[in-house]
Amino acid sequence: MATRLDNVVVDAADPVALAGFWSAALGVPITYQDENEVDVGLPGFDLCFVPVSEPKVEQNRVHLDLASESAQDQAAIVDRLLGLGARHADVGQGPDVPWVVLADPEGNELCVLEQRDEYSGIGPVAAVVVAAHDSLAMARFWAEATGRPMTRSGPNWASLPGEAGAWLEFIDSPATKTAKNRVHLDVRPLPGDDPAADVSRLLAAGAVPADVGQGDSPWTVLADPDGNEFCVLRPRRTSIRTGD
Repeated sequence: MATRLDNVVVDAADPVALAGFWSAALGVPITYQDENEVDVGLPGFDLCFVPVSEPKVEQNRVHLDLASESAQDQAAIVDRLLGLGARHADVGQGPDVPWVVLADPEGNELCVLEQRDEYSGIGPVAAVVVAAHDSLAMARFWAEATGRPMTRSGPNWASLPGEAGAWLEFIDSPATKTAKNRVHLDVRPLPGDDPAADVSRLLAAGAVPADVGQGDSPWTVLADPDGNEFCVLRPRRTSIRTGD
């Protein structure tokens, strides 16, 4: 049994507007919309925007890195995002890094990377990046949660490749989590698998139950070893979303 990364979920004051920004920013369509969710489809996962009333209070622990194919392409991506409503952001990156840090219209941080060979041809999103207190330990947990092998690591980072599209990467950070994550991951069991068994497997791997006010929902909310909330969804049985 193994779950797979299914969604990157973004809390939003205005899900329709924020999904419109990201659809235009990434050049991919909005694939689903109802009163509770707006989805932007990407290779390997959906970028899902859900309504919340709480304001953003701290730097996100999960963000997207966007790929570029050249210095000129990187500059063009930055200019396009600024024109769509993004703004430059300072997360302590300093003046000499080769990537550009921006924030979307609701303040969610993102990076536009310089050209890197490992991301060539990957699509608009190079990586989903998670801040970690111990990047290697987090990568090992999320390898169990997503079925992705850990293929690269360094002194303060580790990476899990996707079967198609973005990598899942963990970067050491001393920052302390003080609020519910505004961006979180959803994983989903494979068709025919038992969600309860997958939840038990993830608990044994180091997850803990979490309460974000979900009530009697059809998914299970857990937190990873660093306290990042994530959801274990039901196996997909139909192409039509009915409380997934």
